[in-house]
Amino acid sequence: MRAQVLERPVPVDRRPLQLRDRPDPEAADGELVLRVAACGVCRTDLQLATGDLAPRRLPVILGHQVVGRVERVGAAAGWQVGNRAGMAWLAGVCGECGHCLAGRENLCAAAQFTGWDRDGGYAERIAVRADFALRIPEGFDDVAAAPLLCGGVIGYRSLKISGIQPGGRLGLYGFGASATLAIQVARHWGCEVYVATRSRQQQQRALEMGATWVGGIEELPPRPLDAAVTFAPVGEVVVAALRAVERGGTVAINAIHLDRIPEFPYELLWWERTLRSVANFTRQDAQEFLSLAAAIPVITAVEAYPLAEANEALARLSAGELSGALVLTL
Repeated sequence: MRAQVLERPVPVDRRPLQLRDRPDPEAADGELVLRVAACGVCRTDLQLATGDLAPRRLPVILGHQVVGRVERVGAAAGWQVGNRAGMAWLAGVCGECGHCLAGRENLCAAAQFTGWDRDGGYAERIAVRADFALRIPEGFDDVAAAPLLCGGVIGYRSLKISGIQPGGRLGLYGFGASATLAIQVARHWGCEVYVATRSRQQQQRALEMGATWVGGIEELPPRPLDAAVTFAPVGEVVVAALRAVERGGTVAINAIHLDRIPEFPYELLWWERTLRSVANFTRQDAQEFLSLAAAIPVITAVEAYPLAEANEALARLSAGELSGALVLTL
């Protein structure tokens, strides 16, 4: 099979991925092999490719927003050849630790992740654990479904972690692909959404998607926020969001890597404001979101690239100012 392989992290302008011929994966007991139709390109992929996020194994195939068809089925896998399936960031957990038994498998210390611990979807085929494969609603085609499996699911968990209630005032700090999916859920819940981003293009898009207010990162919204979610992987944005939330409000940090949180006065945290990180998601989060996305329905905007142009897609992501999610098509 053809695959885009990360052999060592380098700056994006040095083309970190190499198009290689690799052996087709096998379906071990409890596993599936998917023939990949589409795979989303995520900022986490960019961070792995450039070394901002340390790789756990090399060489590795990146990509954790995978949609495809079941081609091979291992023993006791519970799927059939031809089924459509998705694979997201969470690739497996131990199932036995206190976190797993408490329904918080996203915190499992033995968790494995697609495109980090296991080969991902920048390839023609991928082997996945059958119990972590996701059923994709039929209302989405393969390319439209791919962005739901990371930006959509983690954005949904971020909304849950923030504690925002239907009809509440929600801040979104940064307005990339994940935030454009989260705003659709929040508007479905009747929330007033206040979007802070430095990009004029993204500000305009937020207004078109129903934002009550848009402004720069440093600007205070006209009303205190009940909760906020930060999407930009920059620590100063976290402080800006904390400054904007009401007493008792929560800022949920949607980032696997953050440069640093700068020093800030304790008064911003006082009055029982809360800072919470968002770590991965559970399979329950994923299935809840996919069902909700089909019911709303959530609309994904996509820029598609062929597998051979994965480096160009990463460079486009690095440059910013995207009009939608990036997806590799096969």
